[in-house]
Amino acid sequence: MESALEEIEFLALSPNRVEVLRLLAADRRTRSDLASATGASQATLGRILGDFEERSWIRREDGEYAATATGRLVAEGFTDLLEILEIESDLRDIVRYLPTHAMDFDLRRLADATITVPSQMRPNAPVQRVLDLLGDAEEVRAFSHAFNEQSLGLIRDRTVAGDATFRGVLSRSAIDALADDSGLREQFTSLLDADGAEIRVREEGIPLAVTVADDAVHLLLRDENGVLQASVDTDDRAVRSWAQDTFDHYWRTATPLDAEAFST
Repeated sequence: MESALEEIEFLALSPNRVEVLRLLAADRRTRSDLASATGASQATLGRILGDFEERSWIRREDGEYAATATGRLVAEGFTDLLEILEIESDLRDIVRYLPTHAMDFDLRRLADATITVPSQMRPNAPVQRVLDLLGDAEEVRAFSHAFNEQSLGLIRDRTVAGDATFRGVLSRSAIDALADDSGLREQFTSLLDADGAEIRVREEGIPLAVTVADDAVHLLLRDENGVLQASVDTDDRAVRSWAQDTFDHYWRTATPLDAEAFST
């Protein structure tokens, strides 16, 4: 273990080492190629290449350098570690709010996700992000324990106008909250009456707040007190597959919500 950690430290202390190994793992290169690609001096490159040859990570043939099988293995593993740490850095401040117990996909699939957090100037930024996604979406699906007023209004308007279709599965608590507010109840009843809307209620509850707007998957994240903390959205294929499978499960285990029964 100590020896492996020393090798990790050896690479981590020099971005040039990391880049040279990555380049050589991808293709054969001359020393001049490496100098142009990295900007490292010839003296620095000489030390790096010598250190790599001592470790049998690279070999020299006909004036070119190439990674060995073990060199490629190290390059791949170190690149994976860097990517993981970059993702962890992005998620660090919101991971406590992520419903990871219900997210059946590798967190690395969030590498290119858009993370939106409230700020003093834009306290509603996470909600605005989902509104931006909904604004152009033709097909909207949602499964959630809550339905905020702005999303409801936009979905209602676009569905009633025939610009979008909506299928949603809401928890009983979300339905009750909508029914208790006269303004929200009116909007929701109008949505229920729309030809392009189908809504079901799930008695067992839903531990997520997910909206799928065409190909984009959006999660609203709240703390234990229900205070909005962030949103995450991505069009990653694996996350979309998870969202579709999860929606289908909730849809099958929910019952249709009747507009007349809701409004009485």
